[in-house]
Amino acid sequence: MRVLIADDERNIRDALASYLAKEGIESAVAADGAAARALLEAESFDAMVLDLRMPRMGGLDLLAWSAESGPRVPAIMISAYGEVKDAVRAMKLGARDYLVKPFDPEELLLRLRRVMEESALEGRVEAGRQAAAASGGATWLGDGDRMKAVRSLIEKVAPTSSTVLITGESGTGKEVVARLIHALSANPEGPFVAVNVGGIPGELLESELFGYDKGAFTGADARKLGMFEIASSGTIFLDEIGDMPQHLQVKLLRVLQEKKARRLGGTQPIPVNARVVAATNRDLEALLAEGAFREDLYYRLNVIRIELPPLRERREDIPRLAGLFVERFSREMGRRVRGIEADALARLGSYSFPGNVRELENVIERACILCEGAQIVTRDLGESFASTTPPPRRGILRDAERDLIERTIAKHGGNMTRAAAELGISRRTLFNKRKEMQSGASPPT
Repeated sequence: MRVLIADDERNIRDALASYLAKEGIESAVAADGAAARALLEAESFDAMVLDLRMPRMGGLDLLAWSAESGPRVPAIMISAYGEVKDAVRAMKLGARDYLVKPFDPEELLLRLRRVMEESALEGRVEAGRQAAAASGGATWLGDGDRMKAVRSLIEKVAPTSSTVLITGESGTGKEVVARLIHALSANPEGPFVAVNVGGIPGELLESELFGYDKGAFTGADARKLGMFEIASSGTIFLDEIGDMPQHLQVKLLRVLQEKKARRLGGTQPIPVNARVVAATNRDLEALLAEGAFREDLYYRLNVIRIELPPLRERREDIPRLAGLFVERFSREMGRRVRGIEADALARLGSYSFPGNVRELENVIERACILCEGAQIVTRDLGESFASTTPPPRRGILRDAERDLIERTIAKHGGNMTRAAAELGISRRTLFNKRKEMQSGASPPT
Protein backbone atom coordinates (compact mmCIF):
# COMPACT_ATOMS: atom_id res chain seq x y z
CA MET A 1 0.00 0.00 0.00
CA ARG A 2 1.23 3.50 -0.88
CA VAL A 3 -0.52 6.50 0.68
CA LEU A 4 -0.44 10.22 -0.12
CA ILE A 5 -0.73 12.49 2.95
CA ALA A 6 -1.64 16.14 2.32
CA ASP A 7 -1.80 18.51 5.30
CA ASP A 8 -0.52 22.03 5.79
CA GLU A 9 0.57 21.21 9.34
CA ARG A 10 4.02 19.67 9.06
CA ASN A 11 3.92 17.94 12.46
CA ILE A 12 0.69 16.12 11.50
CA ARG A 13 1.81 14.91 8.07
CA ASP A 14 5.25 13.84 9.35
CA ALA A 15 3.76 12.06 12.38
CA LEU A 16 1.27 10.17 10.19
CA ALA A 17 3.98 9.22 7.70
CA SER A 18 6.19 7.95 10.51
CA TYR A 19 3.36 5.92 12.06
CA LEU A 20 2.38 4.33 8.75
CA ALA A 21 6.03 3.50 8.02
CA LYS A 22 6.17 1.48 11.25
CA GLU A 23 3.16 -0.46 9.95
CA GLY A 24 4.96 -1.21 6.67
CA ILE A 25 3.04 1.35 4.63
CA GLU A 26 4.96 3.66 2.31
CA SER A 27 3.76 7.26 2.07
CA ALA A 28 4.50 10.58 0.38
CA VAL A 29 3.65 13.96 1.91
CA ALA A 30 2.45 17.28 0.51
CA ALA A 31 2.05 20.64 2.26
CA ASP A 32 -1.01 21.68 0.24
CA GLY A 33 -3.47 20.53 -2.38
CA ALA A 34 -1.47 21.87 -5.31
CA ALA A 35 1.61 19.88 -4.27
CA ALA A 36 -0.59 16.82 -3.73
CA ARG A 37 -2.05 17.22 -7.22
CA ALA A 38 1.46 17.30 -8.72
CA LEU A 39 2.30 14.07 -6.89
CA LEU A 40 -0.90 12.41 -8.09
CA GLU A 41 -0.06 13.35 -11.68
CA ALA A 42 3.47 11.96 -11.41
CA GLU A 43 3.12 8.91 -9.14
CA SER A 44 0.75 6.10 -8.25
CA PHE A 45 -1.06 5.84 -4.90
CA ASP A 46 -3.46 3.34 -3.38
CA ALA A 47 -5.13 5.83 -1.02
CA MET A 48 -4.83 9.40 0.18
CA VAL A 49 -5.40 11.28 3.43
CA LEU A 50 -6.42 14.88 2.74
CA ASP A 51 -6.80 17.84 5.05
CA LEU A 52 -10.02 19.69 4.37
CA ARG A 53 -8.53 23.19 4.43
CA MET A 54 -5.10 23.87 2.92
CA PRO A 55 -3.51 26.83 1.11
CA ARG A 56 -3.59 27.07 -2.71
CA MET A 57 -5.92 24.06 -3.03
CA GLY A 58 -8.00 22.46 -0.27
CA GLY A 59 -8.93 18.83 0.09
CA LEU A 60 -12.40 19.30 -1.40
CA ASP A 61 -11.02 21.02 -4.49
CA LEU A 62 -8.45 18.27 -4.91
CA LEU A 63 -11.20 15.65 -4.64
CA ALA A 64 -13.24 17.49 -7.27
CA TRP A 65 -10.28 17.55 -9.66
CA SER A 66 -9.56 13.87 -9.03
CA ALA A 67 -13.18 12.89 -9.72
CA GLU A 68 -13.38 14.93 -12.92
CA SER A 69 -10.03 14.47 -14.64
CA GLY A 70 -7.36 13.12 -12.29
CA PRO A 71 -6.60 9.63 -11.05
CA ARG A 72 -9.42 8.28 -8.89
CA VAL A 73 -7.75 7.38 -5.61
CA PRO A 74 -9.86 6.49 -2.53
CA ALA A 75 -9.58 9.29 0.01
CA ILE A 76 -10.07 9.88 3.74
CA MET A 77 -10.72 13.49 4.71
CA ILE A 78 -9.36 14.92 7.97
CA SER A 79 -10.27 18.26 9.51
CA ALA A 80 -10.21 20.24 12.73
CA TYR A 81 -13.70 21.49 11.82
CA GLY A 82 -16.26 18.83 12.64
CA GLU A 83 -19.13 20.16 10.57
CA VAL A 84 -21.62 17.73 9.08
CA LYS A 85 -21.95 19.85 5.93
CA ASP A 86 -18.22 19.37 5.26
CA ALA A 87 -18.62 15.60 5.58
CA VAL A 88 -21.58 15.66 3.21
CA ARG A 89 -19.65 17.69 0.61
CA ALA A 90 -16.65 15.38 0.90
CA MET A 91 -18.86 12.30 0.50
CA LYS A 92 -20.54 13.72 -2.61
CA LEU A 93 -17.12 14.33 -4.13
CA GLY A 94 -16.09 10.73 -3.51
CA ALA A 95 -14.40 10.70 -0.08
CA ARG A 96 -14.61 7.28 1.57
CA ASP A 97 -14.36 8.45 5.19
CA TYR A 98 -14.04 11.51 7.42
CA LEU A 99 -12.04 12.01 10.63
CA VAL A 100 -12.07 15.00 12.95
CA LYS A 101 -8.76 16.13 14.47
CA PRO A 102 -7.32 15.15 16.85
CA PHE A 103 -7.66 11.45 16.13
CA ASP A 104 -5.85 8.25 17.04
CA PRO A 105 -3.41 7.19 14.26
CA GLU A 106 -4.48 3.59 14.86
CA GLU A 107 -8.06 4.58 13.97
CA LEU A 108 -6.78 6.11 10.74
CA LEU A 109 -4.87 2.91 9.95
CA LEU A 110 -7.99 0.78 10.49
CA ARG A 111 -10.01 3.02 8.21
CA LEU A 112 -7.30 3.08 5.56
CA ARG A 113 -7.27 -0.70 5.45
CA ARG A 114 -11.05 -0.84 5.23
CA VAL A 115 -11.08 1.74 2.45
CA MET A 116 -8.47 -0.26 0.54
CA GLU A 117 -10.50 -3.47 0.89
CA GLU A 118 -13.59 -1.70 -0.44
CA SER A 119 -11.60 -0.14 -3.26
CA ALA A 120 -10.19 -3.54 -4.25
CA LEU A 121 -13.70 -5.04 -4.38
CA GLU A 122 -15.00 -2.14 -6.44
CA GLY A 123 -12.00 -2.51 -8.73
CA ARG A 124 -13.07 -6.09 -9.40
CA VAL A 125 -16.60 -4.89 -10.17
CA GLU A 126 -15.14 -2.42 -12.66
CA ALA A 127 -12.90 -5.12 -14.14
CA GLY A 128 -15.94 -7.31 -14.72
CA ARG A 129 -17.85 -4.40 -16.24
CA GLN A 130 -14.99 -3.57 -18.61
CA ALA A 131 -14.50 -7.23 -19.54
CA ALA A 132 -18.19 -7.52 -20.39
CA ALA A 133 -18.04 -4.31 -22.45
CA ALA A 134 -14.99 -5.54 -24.37
CA SER A 135 -16.59 -8.92 -25.11
CA GLY A 136 -20.03 -7.60 -25.95
CA GLY A 137 -21.50 -8.96 -22.72
CA ALA A 138 -20.15 -12.51 -22.95
CA THR A 139 -20.66 -14.50 -19.78
CA TRP A 140 -17.61 -15.08 -17.63
CA LEU A 141 -16.97 -17.79 -15.05
CA GLY A 142 -14.83 -16.20 -12.33
CA ASP A 143 -11.21 -15.74 -11.37
CA GLY A 144 -11.07 -17.33 -7.92
CA ASP A 145 -8.98 -20.46 -7.34
CA ARG A 146 -11.97 -22.81 -7.67
CA MET A 147 -13.03 -21.42 -11.03
CA LYS A 148 -9.47 -21.19 -12.31
CA ALA A 149 -9.25 -24.96 -11.78
CA VAL A 150 -12.55 -25.41 -13.63
CA ARG A 151 -11.31 -23.26 -16.51
CA SER A 152 -8.08 -25.25 -16.69
CA LEU A 153 -10.03 -28.52 -16.95
CA ILE A 154 -12.32 -27.06 -19.63
CA GLU A 155 -9.33 -26.01 -21.72
CA LYS A 156 -7.89 -29.54 -21.51
CA VAL A 157 -11.06 -31.42 -22.42
CA ALA A 158 -12.61 -29.03 -24.96
CA PRO A 159 -10.40 -29.94 -27.97
CA THR A 160 -11.18 -33.66 -27.54
CA SER A 161 -14.36 -35.49 -28.46
CA SER A 162 -14.85 -37.02 -25.00
CA THR A 163 -18.24 -36.91 -23.31
CA VAL A 164 -18.42 -34.45 -20.41
CA LEU A 165 -20.66 -34.52 -17.34
CA ILE A 166 -21.19 -31.18 -15.56
CA THR A 167 -22.58 -31.30 -12.03
CA GLY A 168 -23.55 -28.60 -9.55
CA GLU A 169 -26.47 -26.87 -7.91
CA SER A 170 -29.11 -25.12 -9.97
CA GLY A 171 -27.95 -21.72 -11.18
CA THR A 172 -24.20 -22.35 -10.95
CA GLY A 173 -23.64 -21.89 -14.68
CA LYS A 174 -23.64 -25.40 -16.15
CA GLU A 175 -24.87 -24.25 -19.56
CA VAL A 176 -22.23 -21.48 -19.55
CA VAL A 177 -19.58 -24.17 -19.11
CA ALA A 178 -21.14 -26.31 -21.85
CA ARG A 179 -21.08 -23.38 -24.26
CA LEU A 180 -17.47 -22.62 -23.37
CA ILE A 181 -16.51 -26.24 -24.07
CA HIS A 182 -18.17 -25.91 -27.47
CA ALA A 183 -16.48 -22.56 -28.17
CA LEU A 184 -13.06 -24.09 -27.42
CA SER A 185 -13.76 -27.35 -29.26
CA ALA A 186 -12.33 -28.51 -32.57
CA ASN A 187 -15.64 -27.49 -34.27
CA PRO A 188 -16.68 -24.17 -32.70
CA GLU A 189 -18.51 -23.19 -35.90
CA GLY A 190 -20.76 -26.24 -35.60
CA PRO A 191 -24.21 -26.01 -33.98
CA PHE A 192 -24.70 -25.91 -30.21
CA VAL A 193 -28.02 -27.54 -29.38
CA ALA A 194 -29.35 -27.37 -25.80
CA VAL A 195 -32.06 -29.78 -24.66
CA ASN A 196 -33.76 -29.46 -21.27
CA VAL A 197 -34.42 -33.13 -20.61
CA GLY A 198 -36.40 -32.41 -17.45
CA GLY A 199 -38.62 -29.87 -19.19
CA ILE A 200 -39.94 -32.16 -21.95
CA PRO A 201 -42.63 -34.78 -21.17
CA GLY A 202 -41.33 -38.33 -21.48
CA GLU A 203 -43.66 -39.21 -24.36
CA LEU A 204 -42.28 -36.31 -26.42
CA LEU A 205 -38.62 -36.48 -25.40
CA GLU A 206 -37.76 -39.44 -27.63
CA SER A 207 -39.03 -37.73 -30.78
CA GLU A 208 -37.29 -34.48 -29.77
CA LEU A 209 -33.95 -36.22 -29.36
CA PHE A 210 -34.08 -38.68 -32.24
CA GLY A 211 -36.79 -37.39 -34.60
CA TYR A 212 -39.36 -39.43 -36.49
CA ASP A 213 -40.19 -40.51 -40.03
CA LYS A 214 -43.38 -39.67 -41.86
CA GLY A 215 -46.19 -41.97 -40.78
CA ALA A 216 -44.44 -43.08 -37.57
CA PHE A 217 -47.62 -42.26 -35.63
CA THR A 218 -50.92 -40.46 -36.10
CA GLY A 219 -50.17 -36.86 -37.00
CA ALA A 220 -46.64 -37.54 -38.26
CA ASP A 221 -47.29 -35.94 -41.64
CA ALA A 222 -43.66 -35.21 -42.43
CA ARG A 223 -40.21 -36.30 -41.32
CA LYS A 224 -38.82 -34.51 -38.26
CA LEU A 225 -35.11 -34.26 -37.54
CA GLY A 226 -34.05 -35.04 -33.99
CA MET A 227 -31.76 -32.88 -31.88
CA PHE A 228 -28.89 -35.32 -32.35
CA GLU A 229 -29.12 -34.86 -36.15
CA ILE A 230 -29.43 -31.08 -35.84
CA ALA A 231 -26.31 -31.01 -33.63
CA SER A 232 -24.28 -32.89 -36.23
CA SER A 233 -20.62 -31.74 -36.29
CA GLY A 234 -21.30 -29.68 -33.17
CA THR A 235 -22.34 -30.15 -29.55
CA ILE A 236 -25.56 -31.41 -27.99
CA PHE A 237 -26.09 -30.30 -24.40
CA LEU A 238 -28.39 -32.58 -22.40
CA ASP A 239 -29.38 -30.57 -19.33
CA GLU A 240 -31.02 -32.24 -16.31
CA ILE A 241 -29.92 -35.66 -17.53
CA GLY A 242 -30.84 -37.14 -14.14
CA ASP A 243 -34.52 -36.68 -15.04
CA MET A 244 -34.35 -38.84 -18.18
CA PRO A 245 -36.85 -41.75 -18.13
CA GLN A 246 -35.22 -45.17 -17.89
CA HIS A 247 -36.52 -46.45 -21.23
CA LEU A 248 -34.78 -43.54 -22.96
CA GLN A 249 -31.62 -44.08 -20.95
CA VAL A 250 -31.26 -47.40 -22.79
CA LYS A 251 -31.58 -45.70 -26.18
CA LEU A 252 -29.16 -42.91 -25.24
CA LEU A 253 -26.63 -45.51 -24.09
CA ARG A 254 -26.86 -47.21 -27.47
CA VAL A 255 -26.31 -43.91 -29.26
CA LEU A 256 -23.20 -43.22 -27.17
CA GLN A 257 -21.84 -46.72 -27.78
CA GLU A 258 -22.62 -47.11 -31.47
CA LYS A 259 -22.54 -43.44 -32.59
CA LYS A 260 -25.80 -44.11 -34.42
CA ALA A 261 -29.44 -43.22 -33.78
CA ARG A 262 -32.76 -44.30 -35.25
CA ARG A 263 -35.78 -42.08 -35.78
CA LEU A 264 -39.18 -43.21 -34.53
CA GLY A 265 -40.74 -45.29 -37.29
CA GLY A 266 -37.42 -45.45 -39.12
CA THR A 267 -35.63 -48.56 -40.29
CA GLN A 268 -32.18 -47.24 -41.10
CA PRO A 269 -29.65 -46.08 -38.46
CA ILE A 270 -28.39 -42.52 -38.79
CA PRO A 271 -24.74 -41.66 -38.00
CA VAL A 272 -24.32 -39.44 -34.95
CA ASN A 273 -21.22 -37.28 -34.72
CA ALA A 274 -22.34 -34.67 -32.17
CA ARG A 275 -20.23 -34.11 -29.07
CA VAL A 276 -22.31 -34.94 -25.97
CA VAL A 277 -22.16 -32.73 -22.88
CA ALA A 278 -24.60 -33.62 -20.10
CA ALA A 279 -25.44 -31.80 -16.88
CA THR A 280 -27.43 -32.35 -13.72
CA ASN A 281 -28.10 -30.77 -10.35
CA ARG A 282 -29.12 -34.14 -8.92
CA ASP A 283 -26.94 -36.67 -7.12
CA LEU A 284 -26.43 -39.31 -9.81
CA GLU A 285 -24.67 -41.64 -7.37
CA ALA A 286 -27.78 -41.61 -5.16
CA LEU A 287 -29.96 -42.28 -8.22
CA LEU A 288 -27.70 -45.24 -9.06
CA ALA A 289 -28.18 -46.66 -5.57
CA GLU A 290 -31.95 -46.27 -5.93
CA GLY A 291 -31.92 -47.96 -9.34
CA ALA A 292 -33.33 -44.82 -10.99
CA PHE A 293 -30.31 -44.28 -13.23
CA ARG A 294 -28.47 -46.90 -15.26
CA GLU A 295 -24.95 -47.65 -14.12
CA ASP A 296 -23.66 -48.32 -17.65
CA LEU A 297 -25.03 -44.98 -18.88
CA TYR A 298 -23.53 -43.20 -15.88
CA TYR A 299 -20.05 -44.44 -16.75
CA ARG A 300 -20.52 -43.53 -20.41
CA LEU A 301 -21.45 -39.96 -19.46
CA ASN A 302 -18.94 -39.57 -16.65
CA VAL A 303 -15.79 -39.75 -18.81
CA ILE A 304 -14.76 -36.24 -17.79
CA ARG A 305 -16.56 -34.67 -14.83
CA ILE A 306 -16.65 -30.94 -14.15
CA GLU A 307 -18.14 -30.00 -10.79
CA LEU A 308 -19.23 -26.39 -10.33
CA PRO A 309 -19.07 -25.04 -6.77
CA PRO A 310 -22.00 -22.97 -5.45
CA LEU A 311 -21.52 -19.21 -5.36
CA ARG A 312 -21.43 -19.17 -1.53
CA GLU A 313 -18.21 -21.23 -1.73
CA ARG A 314 -16.54 -18.80 -4.14
CA ARG A 315 -17.58 -15.40 -2.87
CA GLU A 316 -14.41 -13.89 -4.31
CA ASP A 317 -16.10 -14.09 -7.73
CA ILE A 318 -19.15 -12.02 -6.71
CA PRO A 319 -17.71 -8.51 -7.37
CA ARG A 320 -16.53 -9.22 -10.89
CA LEU A 321 -19.62 -11.21 -11.82
CA ALA A 322 -21.75 -8.35 -10.49
CA GLY A 323 -19.75 -5.91 -12.62
CA LEU A 324 -20.35 -8.06 -15.68
CA PHE A 325 -24.10 -8.04 -15.06
CA VAL A 326 -24.12 -4.28 -14.38
CA GLU A 327 -22.53 -3.67 -17.77
CA ARG A 328 -24.87 -6.02 -19.60
CA PHE A 329 -28.14 -4.76 -18.12
CA SER A 330 -27.24 -1.08 -18.11
CA ARG A 331 -26.36 -1.40 -21.80
CA GLU A 332 -29.52 -3.37 -22.65
CA MET A 333 -31.74 -0.95 -20.71
CA GLY A 334 -30.02 2.20 -21.89
CA ARG A 335 -29.15 3.13 -18.30
CA ARG A 336 -25.99 4.83 -17.02
CA VAL A 337 -25.28 2.54 -14.07
CA ARG A 338 -21.51 2.35 -13.64
CA GLY A 339 -20.91 0.43 -10.42
CA ILE A 340 -22.04 -0.67 -6.97
CA GLU A 341 -21.78 1.36 -3.76
CA ALA A 342 -19.54 -0.14 -1.06
CA ASP A 343 -22.27 -1.06 1.44
CA ALA A 344 -24.37 -2.74 -1.28
CA LEU A 345 -21.32 -4.66 -2.45
CA ALA A 346 -20.59 -5.77 1.11
CA ARG A 347 -24.15 -7.06 1.46
CA LEU A 348 -23.85 -8.99 -1.79
CA GLY A 349 -20.65 -10.54 -0.48
CA SER A 350 -22.23 -11.70 2.77
CA TYR A 351 -25.43 -13.10 1.22
CA SER A 352 -25.76 -16.89 0.81
CA PHE A 353 -27.20 -16.85 -2.75
CA PRO A 354 -29.25 -20.08 -2.66
CA GLY A 355 -30.00 -19.48 -6.35
CA ASN A 356 -26.29 -19.07 -7.14
CA VAL A 357 -25.09 -17.07 -10.16
CA ARG A 358 -28.56 -17.00 -11.69
CA GLU A 359 -29.90 -15.31 -8.54
CA LEU A 360 -27.07 -12.76 -8.58
CA GLU A 361 -27.90 -12.04 -12.21
CA ASN A 362 -31.56 -11.46 -11.35
CA VAL A 363 -30.66 -9.25 -8.37
CA ILE A 364 -28.43 -7.03 -10.51
CA GLU A 365 -31.05 -6.81 -13.27
CA ARG A 366 -33.62 -5.60 -10.74
CA ALA A 367 -31.13 -3.19 -9.17
CA CYS A 368 -30.30 -1.67 -12.56
CA ILE A 369 -34.01 -1.03 -13.14
CA LEU A 370 -34.49 0.64 -9.73
CA CYS A 371 -31.15 2.48 -9.55
CA GLU A 372 -31.61 6.26 -9.58
CA GLY A 373 -27.94 7.26 -9.85
CA ALA A 374 -24.67 6.07 -11.30
CA GLN A 375 -24.18 3.43 -8.61
CA ILE A 376 -26.39 0.66 -7.25
CA VAL A 377 -27.11 1.22 -3.55
CA THR A 378 -28.43 -1.15 -0.88
CA ARG A 379 -32.11 -0.22 -1.30
CA ASP A 380 -31.89 -1.22 -4.98
CA LEU A 381 -31.02 -4.82 -4.08
CA GLY A 382 -34.36 -5.74 -2.50
CA GLU A 383 -35.68 -6.89 0.85
CA SER A 384 -33.47 -9.98 1.07
CA PHE A 385 -30.44 -7.74 1.42
CA ALA A 386 -31.94 -5.19 3.82
CA SER A 387 -31.57 -7.74 6.64
CA THR A 388 -28.18 -9.01 5.47
CA THR A 389 -25.45 -7.88 7.85
CA PRO A 390 -22.44 -6.59 5.92
CA PRO A 391 -18.95 -6.43 7.41
CA PRO A 392 -18.76 -3.68 10.12
CA ARG A 393 -18.67 -0.29 8.47
CA ARG A 394 -19.56 3.14 9.87
CA GLY A 395 -20.80 5.75 7.42
CA ILE A 396 -18.89 8.93 6.68
CA LEU A 397 -21.75 11.19 7.69
CA ARG A 398 -22.49 9.22 10.88
CA ASP A 399 -18.84 9.39 11.98
CA ALA A 400 -18.72 13.13 11.41
CA GLU A 401 -22.03 13.63 13.22
CA ARG A 402 -20.81 11.62 16.21
CA ASP A 403 -17.56 13.59 16.41
CA LEU A 404 -19.37 16.91 16.10
CA ILE A 405 -21.86 16.02 18.84
CA GLU A 406 -19.17 14.88 21.27
CA ARG A 407 -17.00 17.96 20.64
CA THR A 408 -19.96 20.31 21.10
CA ILE A 409 -20.99 18.64 24.37
CA ALA A 410 -17.41 18.85 25.61
CA LYS A 411 -17.22 22.51 24.57
CA HIS A 412 -20.18 23.30 26.83
CA GLY A 413 -18.86 21.24 29.74
CA GLY A 414 -21.49 18.55 29.37
CA ASN A 415 -24.42 20.98 29.32
CA MET A 416 -26.81 19.20 26.97
CA THR A 417 -29.22 22.13 26.67
CA ARG A 418 -26.51 24.51 25.43
CA ALA A 419 -25.00 21.87 23.17
CA ALA A 420 -28.40 21.13 21.61
CA ALA A 421 -28.99 24.84 21.03
CA GLU A 422 -25.67 25.23 19.19
CA LEU A 423 -26.38 22.15 17.07
CA GLY A 424 -29.86 23.43 16.20
CA ILE A 425 -31.71 20.38 17.55
CA SER A 426 -33.88 19.72 20.59
CA ARG A 427 -32.40 18.47 23.85
CA ARG A 428 -34.42 15.25 23.51
CA THR A 429 -33.12 14.65 19.97
CA LEU A 430 -29.56 15.17 21.20
CA PHE A 431 -30.08 12.61 23.99
CA ASN A 432 -31.53 10.09 21.52
CA LYS A 433 -28.74 10.56 18.99
CA ARG A 434 -26.06 10.15 21.62
CA LYS A 435 -27.74 7.03 22.98
CA GLU A 436 -27.96 5.49 19.49
CA MET A 437 -24.29 6.20 18.79
CA GLN A 438 -23.11 4.81 22.12
CA SER A 439 -25.15 1.63 21.67
CA GLY A 440 -24.14 1.19 18.02
CA ALA A 441 -27.80 1.11 16.95
CA SER A 442 -28.86 2.51 13.63
CA PRO A 443 -31.00 5.63 13.69
CA PRO A 444 -34.68 5.17 12.82
CA THR A 445 -35.62 5.70 9.20
